[in-house]
Amino acid sequence: MDRFEYIDARLFDGENYLKRDKNVKIYDGDDKTQFVDGEVVLTSHRILWGKPGDIPKGNVCLSLYLYYVFCIEEESGGVFGFGGPKRIILHLGPALPGKRPGPAVVSLYHYIKLSFKDGVDAVFYKALSDAVAKKEWESPTQLTSLTILSPNTSPRPSITPVNSKIRSGIVGIERSIEEQHRATDESINVAFKDLTKLMEKAKEMVSISKNISSKIREKQGDISEDDTVRFKSYLMSLGIDDPVTRDAFRSDSDYYMNLALQISDMMVAVLIDCGGIMSLADVWCRVNRARGLELVSPEDLLNACKLLERVDAPMSLRKFPSGACVLQLNSHQDEEVAKSTSELLEEVGNLTPVKLSQLANVSVLLARERLFTTERLGLACRDESIEGLAFYPNLFLDNMT
Repeated sequence: MDRFEYIDARLFDGENYLKRDKNVKIYDGDDKTQFVDGEVVLTSHRILWGKPGDIPKGNVCLSLYLYYVFCIEEESGGVFGFGGPKRIILHLGPALPGKRPGPAVVSLYHYIKLSFKDGVDAVFYKALSDAVAKKEWESPTQLTSLTILSPNTSPRPSITPVNSKIRSGIVGIERSIEEQHRATDESINVAFKDLTKLMEKAKEMVSISKNISSKIREKQGDISEDDTVRFKSYLMSLGIDDPVTRDAFRSDSDYYMNLALQISDMMVAVLIDCGGIMSLADVWCRVNRARGLELVSPEDLLNACKLLERVDAPMSLRKFPSGACVLQLNSHQDEEVAKSTSELLEEVGNLTPVKLSQLANVSVLLARERLFTTERLGLACRDESIEGLAFYPNLFLDNMT
């Protein structure tokens, strides 16, 4: 109701009378109002509502500009809709600033209903739909010759409604749904066109990776051992050409066995770069990054890693006493790890898991396990206090010597 204005019931210059009806009440959304049993007049620019006799006399009445209307519907009366439509629903755009006073300052609804006691006149409904569709208030002649009923106000500006499409009942709803489906189909088509281009590029990248891989295997040109390791890590980042999937095997055991072989092939270079050991969570991230869309679950990865020893892989799954699971190269011996950690302890004086993770460029979890391994082999001593956990060189070894 905040779109209505109180105004003298006289027509503008260039405004034309279209249709009249009686016994009409106004609803603010679904709420009843005090405006009942009135007379409604439709013009080329507005809807006027007043008590019988007010409009012909030019008295003050309610006025609603048609440029607010962007959708029209019919609503049937009764529970089962018998007897034909009884109401017209007008969906309205937002109230404009600077409008004349009306029956409401603010409304909770963005639509009103015109309820006709004797049912909606089909001629009135068609005239209303045509008037909204024609938008005569937008014509250049109307903009220059339009004058307002009250001599103290300036001409109303032309406002384009948000959406001028008219929807009528079920037919209008069906058309709206069809338009939404059409827009969705267009969006999907555009998305798949981009996806097709991406797949074409992916094929090119796979072809490039194969060429680089063959050159590395054949050792063509002056490629050093360091370059070989570096190129292998790049190939892992490009992705796996043919990832192992469960659908390709009849049993889970075959699937896990082949997945273990693929993990072994792709993780060798990665483990070498990481010092020979990596947490299983990091392994899962690396494997899925290389697999692209064919993601593997943490459970499948764990089951496959348990079979690495059976496929003669150069790595194996290891579980520390703390419960942490890692993937470790077979050449990665605890004695060597403890020795290097002990030397680092002698150099810096003491180490915490966080400090070691920064120095050795490993995760805090692996740094903690590395310190525990050094302690188990007698090359370090721990100190637990309110400041946290720290490890120091084992001075008892020096005293024994």
